[in-house]
Amino acid sequence: MDIKGHIITIDAMGTQTEIVKKIRMKRADYVLALKGNQSSLHEDVRLYFDDAEFLSKCAYKKTVEKARSSTEEREYWQTDDIDWLTQRKEWAGLSSIAMTRNTIVKNDKITTETRYFISSLSLNVDEVARAIRGHWMVESHHWHLDVTFREDDNHTAEKQAAFNMNILKKLAIVVLKVYDSGKKNMSLRMKRFAICTNPTKHIERIFDI
Repeated sequence: MDIKGHIITIDAMGTQTEIVKKIRMKRADYVLALKGNQSSLHEDVRLYFDDAEFLSKCAYKKTVEKARSSTEEREYWQTDDIDWLTQRKEWAGLSSIAMTRNTIVKNDKITTETRYFISSLSLNVDEVARAIRGHWMVESHHWHLDVTFREDDNHTAEKQAAFNMNILKKLAIVVLKVYDSGKKNMSLRMKRFAICTNPTKHIERIFDI
């Protein structure tokens, strides 16, 4: 696989030193999530960002996205101050660490998620933010394929047919996301159900999108 010049993003289960070596050998960069499977590294990075003085010196970026009934604030911090990190030599090309904090306000309820990353990218919080955000969008898409269309249960044997069905499902997800079914806060799965139970009611409106 030719990945030269690209940024590879992987969930925490793929944050392994051997995988990092292969990525760097192919002259690509990486942004890898940290969780419990890298317990000491995860804990060290978490403690660093928990320090208010260190955090204030990090590169910082914030975005705010508004949907019909929710507001999502995404914050990103990145630093190349990693000389203190005892494990840094185990990770080929490690140049920076990052933290994200997503705060969602929906129906007066606030939820917050904090995540940590290691990266071969030099200090450029905009680039790191794009990589992390892009990975989340791919994961969200895959989640909808499974939950809304039960992609994992698809047993289409013919390769081209399976490929075509996958494209159609991805197109359907895009349509469902933008389609106004007439009811607020409907999940994509419920939108699909509503359309299928009364296609004549919805089909013209869908083609007008």
